[in-house]
Amino acid sequence: MSFWQSYKSLTPRTRVFLGLGIITWAGIGLFVTDQTERKFNMVPTEQERKELEGLIPRVRLVEKERE
Repeated sequence: MSFWQSYKSLTPRTRVFLGLGIITWAGIGLFVTDQTERKFNMVPTEQERKELEGLIPRVRLVEKERE
């Protein structure tokens, strides 16, 4: 039985609770990560942020010539 079939065989109420549990777990993870970064002084400086901005690829829109 595949994972998707196992999931679909659960009752709708169980699937809702499973989804809410995953969302809650992700939210807690985001909160704890921020707190941990501050606690261990791992927050990036302004210079590091500027360096990271330079690494982000830029997208340029080019007009297509119509024939």
